[in-house]
Amino acid sequence: MTLKAAALTATDGAVPVAHVRRPGAVRTASRRRIAVLMPDLGGGGVQKMTLALAAAFSAHGHEVDLVVYHVEGELEAMVPPQLGVHPLRPNSRLVARLLPLLADPLGLPRLLLPVLLTRRPARTLVYLADLARYLRERRPDALLAAAPHQNLEAVWAKRLAGVPTRLLISERTVPSQVLPTSDLWRNRFLPPLMHRTYQQADVIVSVSEALGDDLAKLTGIPRQRITAIYNPVVGPEIERLVAEPVDHPWFAPDQPPVILGMGRLSDQKDFPTLIRAFAKVRARRRARLVIFGSAKDAAKTELRRGEIKALAERLGVGTDVDAPGFTANPFAYMARAALFVLSSRYEGLPGVLIQAMATGCPVVSTDCPSGPMEILDNGRFGPLVPVGDVEGIAAAIEQVLDHPLPREVLKGRARAFSVERAVRRYLEVLFGEEAAVPDVAEA
Repeated sequence: MTLKAAALTATDGAVPVAHVRRPGAVRTASRRRIAVLMPDLGGGGVQKMTLALAAAFSAHGHEVDLVVYHVEGELEAMVPPQLGVHPLRPNSRLVARLLPLLADPLGLPRLLLPVLLTRRPARTLVYLADLARYLRERRPDALLAAAPHQNLEAVWAKRLAGVPTRLLISERTVPSQVLPTSDLWRNRFLPPLMHRTYQQADVIVSVSEALGDDLAKLTGIPRQRITAIYNPVVGPEIERLVAEPVDHPWFAPDQPPVILGMGRLSDQKDFPTLIRAFAKVRARRRARLVIFGSAKDAAKTELRRGEIKALAERLGVGTDVDAPGFTANPFAYMARAALFVLSSRYEGLPGVLIQAMATGCPVVSTDCPSGPMEILDNGRFGPLVPVGDVEGIAAAIEQVLDHPLPREVLKGRARAFSVERAVRRYLEVLFGEEAAVPDVAEA
């Protein structure tokens, strides 16, 4: 048996891949099997947008497989039952390290530093063999992936499997802000590998025009190869979610105005700058700050929440700042908040900013790369403030609290980022099926 064949059949003692399939599903010319690759079911923005897109494909009559490295996380209970969930199993690390070379022997010079010679290759690489096996067995019409390592692995898996599956890879976060200064040495050598490998995909998507510009500049991929498609953020379920009750006493009608922050508890979101800006606002007027979000695990979440509370205490606003953790329904809180603030250092297309606008909540955002400038139309729908500018964020918060835009104006802008528009564009670039998508009322 060849090394390639052994790699694609090795099991490490694991059970066969579980196939969960919608009863009676039969593929036709208009009904496609679409596989969506996810690292896990955590509550991060990439996972939320990927799951929303998968659900939208299913709602349009396609058979959808969630192909997941780790079937765990805050979104596990939110996976629609009609989606097939296919957990992948790991292979040996030695075999995993060699598979990219077997998939693309001519790519050896660019594989050396980020894959073959690095002491610690990407953790998800051990799932490459089983991803290739999934493609050979299930033969989906299309495979979608997001984020650099999953994108690379999707390309290699398709080559190893030898299937005609249409492959769409996408970037969701500005690579120039993540890769060149990464703490992981291997990531600093990814751009040349991305240049070669990404162009073997059928479609390359960025979630904003600015992110597409950044990806092309960093990797040297021709800009015309990159298609910008906004994330599927606004769906018809928002009105129902907005109406759900909230269990936080600060959101009651008779309470001081609540300023809302939300997102992964990480350095990227720069919540310390938001807290410092809030302290300046609080010195001049009554207000409260609530930051929803979690980190990569329970221990890290508690550590980050403790840091938020400690900083608030040092600034003298400890009784007016809360960090409750993850919420499955952010819309209900957004609709009741006086203001939402995005304080990020970088983004791709921040869905949480669009979600807030979709509920009618006024917004303030840093002018970070990339996305906020496109979403807010150069400040037309909310102030844009330099990254890390405490005084600027404080001033913008007070400006919007005093003179908020009408809620219907914000909701109207958010509809440009609807699920329907996104799914139409994805099906068009994958299959040329824009005309075949049924008309469904947008949110």
